[in-house]
Amino acid sequence: MTKQGVEPDSFSQPFWDAANEKRLVIQSCVDCDILQHPPTDTCRDCDSDALEWKQVSGRGKIYNYGVVHDCPVRLLQQDQPFNLAVIMLDEDPGIQMYSHLPGVPVDDVPVGAAVEVIFEPSANGQLVPEWRVIDE
Repeated sequence: MTKQGVEPDSFSQPFWDAANEKRLVIQSCVDCDILQHPPTDTCRDCDSDALEWKQVSGRGKIYNYGVVHDCPVRLLQQDQPFNLAVIMLDEDPGIQMYSHLPGVPVDDVPVGAAVEVIFEPSANGQLVPEWRVIDE
């Protein structure tokens, strides 16, 4: 499945730079030590602007999923229907990311299963995080 190209902005550039190095990083507040995603200019809990990027394990669990049958993104329409899963990071289940779960048959998603991050190229060459099911 070809991924839509990504155009990083000033807040997300470190996330995408790390992805190109096949590392998963999440913005973290220095003052209150929470993780937050997507990145912003201040902490969502304490409003501090003392933010840094932390590398995380790249492991999580499948929280839930849906099957996309009518995608408005032209680049993805050729691959319909496809899975769209919500992944909760092990470090903080409140940090959720989305995945097409490469290799998992449509509508056969093992909710609750462990996953690990992999990186796949998007249409413009930017690597993007995806997730694959793993045995625990």
